[in-house]
Amino acid sequence: MTSTDKDFTSIPILNYALLSSPDTRAVFIKQLRHALIDVGFLYLEHPPVPDALFDEVIAYLPRVFGLPQERKDALRMANSPHFLGYSRLGVERTKGAADQREQFDLATPFENSWESGQPEYLRLWGPSQWPEEEDVPGFKTTFLRYLDAVVSLSYEFTGLVAEAFGLSPDGLAQFYGPRERTQHRSKIVKYPTRDAVASEQGVGPHFDAGFLTFLLQASDHAGLQVQNPSGEWIDVPPRPYTFVINIGKGLESVTQGLARATSHRVLAPAAGTSPRYSIPFFQNIAQDLRLSEQVLQLPPEVLKLKGRRGELGQTDPVNFSEYDTLPAGQVSLVNRVKSHPDVAERHYPDLFKQIFPHGLPTHGTGY
Repeated sequence: MTSTDKDFTSIPILNYALLSSPDTRAVFIKQLRHALIDVGFLYLEHPPVPDALFDEVIAYLPRVFGLPQERKDALRMANSPHFLGYSRLGVERTKGAADQREQFDLATPFENSWESGQPEYLRLWGPSQWPEEEDVPGFKTTFLRYLDAVVSLSYEFTGLVAEAFGLSPDGLAQFYGPRERTQHRSKIVKYPTRDAVASEQGVGPHFDAGFLTFLLQASDHAGLQVQNPSGEWIDVPPRPYTFVINIGKGLESVTQGLARATSHRVLAPAAGTSPRYSIPFFQNIAQDLRLSEQVLQLPPEVLKLKGRRGELGQTDPVNFSEYDTLPAGQVSLVNRVKSHPDVAERHYPDLFKQIFPHGLPTHGTGY
């Protein structure tokens, strides 16, 4: 495909330290507006998370994934109605191909109180499955400290996003439930090298849900790529002690398409190197919202900026289109069922039969 002057060829780098001064804060907000509208991805350098905490969390990843297979399988996601737990290599598929990644889905602490008769999507939030303390001493405590830090950043960043769109700092608050009754999700992910797997697809092209994703690229391997408007794949190489932040389909929906959810994928590390590790964090919004009924009233001078980027070409993903019709929690549940049908067959049999009328498929697939 041919690039145009509307395309991006790299990912903006924003320095959190600019927020410390009124003079440079305006520069940060302007840079953020560009990233939200024109790219959908950004690096955040010098975030308010200690470097030492990054190092502690990253150091645990080879140890967790290096546990004996039977220890990991004891934490398999099928145990959990909350879709939290361990997934073996290759169990998910994107665009018809197996994703070559091994992962643990984890979350902030939450005790589920769902009762029969309530919407099933309220079952999605609940306790994580953690490795035994004796197997990986300190991992749970360290990872929960990390999640606390990222949760705090995510709420602060939401206020910055609102400001970039010409709203008050609480301009997005209506989309969030009470903090003490909201669960946010994360993963730890291992991508084996290409000589150890069946294809180069770490995870295929997709959009994220919700509003914001905060990704820690936990090793120095390239692999993350984002798709510009012409369909070209742009590398997002790791930068130490930074987050890669991207926009989800939910935020795109409520901003009338002003915020851009950008297609992205991960390629497996090159043969002869070492595995790639990453830690995505997904900030959740209120489960009962119908985003099609919650469109923000943006300042006209900000909304018109959408026109400067031109028309978006055909991109690979089509997931999370259900935001037009379903509550946000149901959108998340449908995606989880499609991605992990074995969990759904066990815990959500009625929805499983609707989505998989011919029975359990060999792999889950987001679309």
